Amino acid sequence: MSTGGAIMTPTLDIVVPVYNEETDLAPSVRRLHAYLRAAMPYPARITIADNASTDGTLAVAKDLAASLDGVRVLHLDAKGRGRALRTAWTASDAAVVAYMDVDLSTDLNALLPLIAPLVSGHSDLAIGTRLGRGSRVVRGRKREFISRSYNLLLRTSLHARFSDAQCGFKAMRADVARRVLPLVQDSEWFFDTELLVIAERAGLRIHEVPVDWTDDPDSRVDIVDTARKDLLGIWRLGRALVGGRLPVDELRYSLGREPLLPGVPHGMLGQIVRFCIIGVASTLAYAVLYLMLHSTLGAQAANLVALLITAVLNTAANRAFTFGVRGSANVARHQLQGLVIFGIGLALTSGSLAALHEWVPDAAKHVELAVLIIANLVATLVRFIGLRWVFRTSDLENIR
Repeated sequence: MSTGGAIMTPTLDIVVPVYNEETDLAPSVRRLHAYLRAAMPYPARITIADNASTDGTLAVAKDLAASLDGVRVLHLDAKGRGRALRTAWTASDAAVVAYMDVDLSTDLNALLPLIAPLVSGHSDLAIGTRLGRGSRVVRGRKREFISRSYNLLLRTSLHARFSDAQCGFKAMRADVARRVLPLVQDSEWFFDTELLVIAERAGLRIHEVPVDWTDDPDSRVDIVDTARKDLLGIWRLGRALVGGRLPVDELRYSLGREPLLPGVPHGMLGQIVRFCIIGVASTLAYAVLYLMLHSTLGAQAANLVALLITAVLNTAANRAFTFGVRGSANVARHQLQGLVIFGIGLALTSGSLAALHEWVPDAAKHVELAVLIIANLVATLVRFIGLRWVFRTSDLENIR
């Protein structure tokens, strides 16, 4: 059941899931509402998702919806934070859906950095992180240890790359949420982790925002029971992924997040594989050009021309396929930086050739080529490191 006055279609819908929070609900929602009115440049709505509260929470929520514009109430007859978020997010008409804990432990100044990449279309999902560089956290050592241990467990067991699964401060593009949420089984606290793992496996871009976070000393989370359910959730999700029961490949394809080259994984491993494929093609092209030009130009000039031509083509291919930079913006700058890296490769190969001629003046053409290929392998490693630097901040909106 949803209650509240007529609200214009918002860009952002913030869900606040609550269970028996009659004391803290009104101050928190009023504070959030005031912040949105003062600092949020996008139309925003607050949805209070009441998880079958048994105290006066629902009545307080209805009073807030009646007195504040842009506040509505969604009542569920069953408990479960995951259940509340799935219901509210799926039914929302906003472009971006988010949630935060009712205690507002996260500094609200992180809200705009959280949702801006989603509104722009650059990212698919955004999370606040208490464990990232730049985060400032006030909480006890016990909770800090549990949080870090849990996220370490996710990295080792499910190969998760996100830093903080359980921070109660997340947002997602609504169109993507409607595709991903049907695959998420958990309806309680493991919901966040399962959502993030599935999103990551489907190739979605997850944006992380370091947050200022102050622990709520009155938190009602049962740590032991939650830990037990999280471990069961990790086991269930891991088995589903290994057994192929989760259609993440189909989801990746439907969302247009398939690898840039078929069969090549995402991340740095994918970059290395794509770089090597392009590198092999470039080396073959270099060898053919060198042999063709050697008789006419001589060894050093043939090396220079062959390396220059393949360097330009190699930079263009790596720009598009290894690092996923599209469009014509900054092409000249990228090629110029690529030529600087080419200069380092030229120094390595020319130096190797000069050393060979010093030690073996009568070296055959094929011996020269063998030495140059070895030198090119060293230059290739330098080139990969250099190109990662070139494209580290290049047009991120064009990278996927």
